[in-house]
Amino acid sequence: MPRPYVLAETNWKHLKDEQIDLAILPWAATEAHNYHLPYATDIIEGTAIGEESARLAWEQGAKVTVLPTIPFGVNTGQSDIYLDINLNPSTQFAILKDVIEVLNRQGIYKFMILNSHGGNNWKSIVRELGLLYPKMFICVTHWPVMLDRKEYFDVVGDHADEMETSLILHLTPELVLSQNEWGDGKELKNKIKAFSEGWAWTERPWSKISKDTGVGNPHGATKEKGKKFFEAVCAKMGQLFVDIAQADVQHLYK
Repeated sequence: MPRPYVLAETNWKHLKDEQIDLAILPWAATEAHNYHLPYATDIIEGTAIGEESARLAWEQGAKVTVLPTIPFGVNTGQSDIYLDINLNPSTQFAILKDVIEVLNRQGIYKFMILNSHGGNNWKSIVRELGLLYPKMFICVTHWPVMLDRKEYFDVVGDHADEMETSLILHLTPELVLSQNEWGDGKELKNKIKAFSEGWAWTERPWSKISKDTGVGNPHGATKEKGKKFFEAVCAKMGQLFVDIAQADVQHLYK
């Protein structure tokens, strides 16, 4: 049965008389995730979270649609890692502009980027698009930081770690290698203190900071942890879908 809130599955019969209030675009990446997780990890996670959150929102009466996931993200720091596919930020801007042009023309004025990749950085792009399309309400969410991960996982990392491994064990366990194949996700830190403190930034050359492409020890991961975290993320994200879909964006502030 086609899910009416998933654009790739629904049909013109359903949509020709529908009025969508919020369009959600999951944006991911195709990249190595330690030794044991699939290159599509960010795609699997972002798509599943977007679709399940939309189901919860739809059941509350919110008219939302999840657009097909963009599978490539910014991977400029991983140019030497085999088949990590890079989209430059300027390319992302061009894609988003074309998508928003369609939504704006057709009267869908609320749009969310559901970000599923840490290398994607949206603020400057959204600022510029907001000037070009003043009727549009454009926002960004980044699901990995929605919740306090310390409440769900023993070791918090930021790439192919216990959290991501648990999620993929829950969502697509058949794509995860056996545990004896998992790397330890050890990250080498910048020797200059300011960068580790977070108030100075430079791009991390991935092959120099991690031998297995992971950042964060995955060995405490379980599918049970993944299921619990997934359900909590989707519940919170689904409520945000409802809130935005039903909001009068001209009167958001008090």
